[in-house]
Amino acid sequence: MSDIGSRTPVLVGAGQFIQRPENPVEALEPVAMMGEALAAALEDAEALGLAARATHTWVIKGAWPYPDPAALLNQRFGATGKTGLSTDGGNMPQSLVNMACRRIAAGEADVVLIAGAEGIWSRRRARRADQRIPYTDQTGVTPDEVLGHDVVMNNKVEAQRGLRDPINLYPVFESAFRASRGETMEGHRDRVAALWEKFNQAAVANPYSWIRTPMTAEEIRNPSPTNRLVGFPYTKCMNSNWDLDLAAALIVCSAEAASGAGVPRDRWLFPHAGTDGHDTDYVSNRGDLHSSPAIRVAGRRAMELAGIGVDDIDHVDLYSCFPSAVQISATELGLGLDRSLTLTGGLTFAGGPLNNYVTHSIATMAGVLRDNPGTIGLCSANGGYLTKHAFGIYSTTPPADGFRHQDCQDEIDQFPSVELDANYSGEATVEAYTVMHGRSGPEVALAAVRTPHGRQWARSADPVLMAEMTRSEHIGADVVVNDDFEFAPV
Repeated sequence: MSDIGSRTPVLVGAGQFIQRPENPVEALEPVAMMGEALAAALEDAEALGLAARATHTWVIKGAWPYPDPAALLNQRFGATGKTGLSTDGGNMPQSLVNMACRRIAAGEADVVLIAGAEGIWSRRRARRADQRIPYTDQTGVTPDEVLGHDVVMNNKVEAQRGLRDPINLYPVFESAFRASRGETMEGHRDRVAALWEKFNQAAVANPYSWIRTPMTAEEIRNPSPTNRLVGFPYTKCMNSNWDLDLAAALIVCSAEAASGAGVPRDRWLFPHAGTDGHDTDYVSNRGDLHSSPAIRVAGRRAMELAGIGVDDIDHVDLYSCFPSAVQISATELGLGLDRSLTLTGGLTFAGGPLNNYVTHSIATMAGVLRDNPGTIGLCSANGGYLTKHAFGIYSTTPPADGFRHQDCQDEIDQFPSVELDANYSGEATVEAYTVMHGRSGPEVALAAVRTPHGRQWARSADPVLMAEMTRSEHIGADVVVNDDFEFAPV
């Protein structure tokens, strides 16, 4: 270890777990799934005793009732470290790795266990059969730490107008990105479907993917009985999928702790740099709807801290809840849209386990980098609606200057924002839009419109207009918003 400082952070273990039992009642509960993933990470590190040395055990918040699941993991593995539970956000796995590395470098932690799991698939199917998967009853406890900061994702106006969920907002971003490139609607849909076909191909090759059925770009693009339109232009197979049972875990420790536990050097993976930052809490206030200053600043700063350029990155896994998230990230980072942008297959096919996807992407990255020593990998993480972001740069080669981290918020906050013109009625211009579909067809068009004073959100349930908006470009169209915040062509 003479060439590596004792406080150098190293990622030494990565584990994943998937289950799909024929009888859903036989499924492991989420905390047990976390335990299986953590056991796999310990086996991966070839140091089963590392868990007992843990100074910290952190869990990614999920859709389950445990108030302090890290305490249950500590009991299983004989650990006594401080427990932590993250706040919500798909950025949290990478943010926790960044936090673990900072604490390890500062001598405030030695071994950090990070785990997360979702058992939504088995729980839903058990309920349909009027059965219940037994969950550990944990009451009267709280974690030693709450990690991260909760952010209210929607203001009242967005919620009232129907912009409540990711399925509403990411297709709005998609339309804005299309217009920013000057693409035709049909050409754009073809290109996005081809992009998602590549993600499907990666998922088919990934043993921990939830969906491994091969799909062509045409099958992904075009509506069918099993692939209906959701938020135009997205079909179901372009949306994040959380109906799954997946778990993943990571072990980050100091070089000294890794050496002391006997972790072989070929298991060591070095985080070189990490960054964090967020765009405006509310989408209403974004400077535009086709870019992300936070991704631009934090992503490129991570490369600078690692002493690399975009052409030095060999492997990429971009957060991929929806195609717009991938395209905006790749553009802001300078990666381009033609290269491979996923290792797992993304949140549609590999799976989107609420806040825990990036634990899987980092675990997958670890295996790829070990198989290709000396190469460099980048993982991005996204929470909310392109809101909260975290980045990590990894390699099997130690960083020349140790792990480096930066919170990039001060620089991000210098970018211009837009006022929400919430009560405006009158003439406006369509900035971005989607048409939401139910099982029987189009239900409502949702549009961001620019007013003389800022941005307004408006709706239309006119069937003729909705049909036209899926056939011809309406961004830039002049509309009138009435007192009920419904829009119509001028």
